[in-house]
Amino acid sequence: MTPISTSIIAYILCTIIGAVVGVGLFEVVRRNMAAAKRVELEEQAKHIVQNAQREADSVLKEARLEAKDLVFQAKAEWEKEQKAKLAELSAMEKRMLQRDEVLDRKLAALEKRESELQKRDQELTKRETGLAAKESACAKAERDHREALERVAGMTAEEAKKQLIAEMESQARLDAAGIAKRTIEEAREVAEREAREIITNSIQRVVRDYVSESTISVVAIPNDAMKGRIIGREGRNIRAIEAATGIDLIIDETPEAVIISGFDPLRREIAKVSLERLMQDGRIHPTRIEEIVEKVKTDIDKLMYEEAEKIIFELGLSDFHPELIKVLGRLKYRTSYGQNNLYHAREAAYICGMMASELGLDVKLARRGALLHDIGKAVSHEEEGPHAMLGAELAKKYGESPKIVNAIAAHHEQVEPICPESVLVAAAEALSAARPGARREALESYVKRLEKLESLAAGQKGVQKAYAIQAGREIRVIVRQEDVTDAESFQLSRDLAKKIEQELTYPGQIKVTVIRESRYVEYAR
Repeated sequence: MTPISTSIIAYILCTIIGAVVGVGLFEVVRRNMAAAKRVELEEQAKHIVQNAQREADSVLKEARLEAKDLVFQAKAEWEKEQKAKLAELSAMEKRMLQRDEVLDRKLAALEKRESELQKRDQELTKRETGLAAKESACAKAERDHREALERVAGMTAEEAKKQLIAEMESQARLDAAGIAKRTIEEAREVAEREAREIITNSIQRVVRDYVSESTISVVAIPNDAMKGRIIGREGRNIRAIEAATGIDLIIDETPEAVIISGFDPLRREIAKVSLERLMQDGRIHPTRIEEIVEKVKTDIDKLMYEEAEKIIFELGLSDFHPELIKVLGRLKYRTSYGQNNLYHAREAAYICGMMASELGLDVKLARRGALLHDIGKAVSHEEEGPHAMLGAELAKKYGESPKIVNAIAAHHEQVEPICPESVLVAAAEALSAARPGARREALESYVKRLEKLESLAAGQKGVQKAYAIQAGREIRVIVRQEDVTDAESFQLSRDLAKKIEQELTYPGQIKVTVIRESRYVEYAR
């Protein structure tokens, strides 16, 4: 082998040996490092376990402390509740003791009063016995005295009494006749002179013009073509108007006019205004007619209220209950023998106030009583009884003074007047009604007959509305569909006709029409 080859081999051997030694050293170092790391990890794990143990001990200790706090708080609250209950029981016991003491005192007082009453009863019994004895003695003495007088006078006590009374009565009559004659003559002269002067001045100072209201109203229409629209297809529009208002609509050859016929001025006014609004609106059909009529009724109620307020202001009065003003306003569309009740009340109030002023009486009281004297006529068709008594009840209900209530009740002499103003109210009412042209009796009797006709129909079972139309020659009765069948409607018409024949006096004949209508409404959306 050459020296170079030997060197190479030696180098290779050295390299291999070095590598083997290096690997061994590396393995030793690696193992030492792993052992050190394991020891370090074990130390860390030991520290973690120790820390966890300490934290667990701390948490357990805190939990125990919290549990002790909760137990202490619960115990404190329980003790507090027990103390409160004990205090409440103590207070209740104290109140019971106080109540027992009060009851004992009351019982003692009652026993004392009872003993006093017993003593008084005994004293009263003794007094009654003594009084009875004294009365007996007095009666005996009176009899003895009377017998002695009768023996002396030669006549009995009754005869002497009659003779004395006759003589005194005769003398008193003579004296009273003379005094009464002079007094009556003087009073008549003065009263007639003063009364003529006061009444004449009062009537001259109040001038009110009345137009006698008839039973028809005329509504102007723009053209005769409007009549066809008012009548409607097969007359449905005119029937809807008559059913909603209770009047009779007459459409004839009168150019550009429609006649509204009915005895009730309020219904005629509602029908007139409703018809005018329907013509202005242009939509004339049953549903729209009902809507307009209801709205007009509301508007006229408001108008009547405002008219009553206006008259109250004109008379210088105030402090009226709103409901009383509302009832007073209804008189605007009520008449008495053709005379408007509201304006009659205003005129009577002016006359009564002037007479009260002349006589030095309470002017406002007189005016107030005269203004309200016919208030009962606004509800006389709804309730039974004289309108004067109904009006007095209304005034009392709405806080009017006893004098006003008496003035209303006494203006037709149904009760006695309690003050001079009540007498003046009756006088002013008579003056306003009795002047020439103020009233027309035929219309009043006619209206009362028609009202009676409607009330007869309205009193039947199942009747919703009843209207007298055609000047009282027909009564139309609308019944509730759910309460009355078709057969019952037929029987109702017969029964009502018989009742009208028995209870009313009227010329000719009266047609009874019973209407039973079913309506079903749905909306297409």
